[in-house]
Amino acid sequence: MGKPPLLTHSFLRRPAGTGRLIVCLTFLLLPFAPATEVVAIEMASLYAAQVPLDPEEADPRAVAYETALAEVLLRISGSVISSDPELFELLFPNPASYVVQYRPGPDDTLWVSFDGDAVEGVLRRNGQTVWGNDRPLTLVWLAVDWGRGEREIIGADDPERSDDEARSIDRNRLLRQRVLDIAERRGLPVAFPLLDTEDLARVSFSDIWGGFDELVIAASERYEANSVLIGRIRPESSQRNRWSYYFAGEQRVWNGEPELVISLVADQLAAEFAIGGDAPLETVELSITGITSVDAYGSVQRILSGLNVVDSFTIAAVEGDRIRYRVISHGGADRLARALRLSGLIEQDRVDDGDFPLVSSGDSMLVSLEFFYGL
Repeated sequence: MGKPPLLTHSFLRRPAGTGRLIVCLTFLLLPFAPATEVVAIEMASLYAAQVPLDPEEADPRAVAYETALAEVLLRISGSVISSDPELFELLFPNPASYVVQYRPGPDDTLWVSFDGDAVEGVLRRNGQTVWGNDRPLTLVWLAVDWGRGEREIIGADDPERSDDEARSIDRNRLLRQRVLDIAERRGLPVAFPLLDTEDLARVSFSDIWGGFDELVIAASERYEANSVLIGRIRPESSQRNRWSYYFAGEQRVWNGEPELVISLVADQLAAEFAIGGDAPLETVELSITGITSVDAYGSVQRILSGLNVVDSFTIAAVEGDRIRYRVISHGGADRLARALRLSGLIEQDRVDDGDFPLVSSGDSMLVSLEFFYGL
């Protein structure tokens, strides 16, 4: 069988100040569509939020700006600042000064977009963590026991059903939407499995419910997701919801509602990828081979420009299809290597213990990373 519609994702940040975010998902729109077709799907920006606009407030727009900025800070810096009014006021005494765009929304709401670079700058200067656009895709396998023998796995789309099964479709959508809503609020890319013939041949409801997670992990490989969340829910019961989460070879086990668990996943990934404002800057020599065209060169430049860990970079040398960059990275070579892997570049001679090779650069030695561009 071929790979599924959803294969990879990458984040592309627009120019400084716009705060926009695009997630690119490889999608087969039709069964006969070519496997390389890519559709860009725009997610909610990390630096934009739609919040209530209360006309009863003395200054409705100012209150909305503050609320929207708190939502943005929850995505990029966790709950510490957004839940601490005094710290929020200290760091951002005038939220309006960071607003790039705003527009009225439906039902008395206001959509607000902030200057992402400026917000990140404040956080870094004050030693706060920043989780940028290096956000792994999480695949969610969710088995639901509705009671009375009705059991199913929630998929990316609803299957065709008869009219008398419409209620089941509606409750599937509501449950799936709960996951998607909290994921959007935390800036967490998530996807559900297709549940096509290949998925259903490898994983059943009983496999998920019975805790045969190794089968689910194996079935997840075709999606190339970086993290996998497996849930077991019985809505009409006092039995606690059970969740297993897998990332980077480690497992976490949780209980609770979807909103709590998705937040825990976001916290787990933020701990892995967020960068503290006091993280040291380190110069790294990065070599990327496989750059055989102008388009490939432009793609690599965009990848490096869009990585949160990259403070700046320059080209040191061009040798055939190989370009050597000098990259100044927040948190050093280990953080940079993880971000590059997520971007889709292939690491040559992968190092997981931080023992990277060194190369001579004038009077100093630099950590060296070797990657291949094959997108």
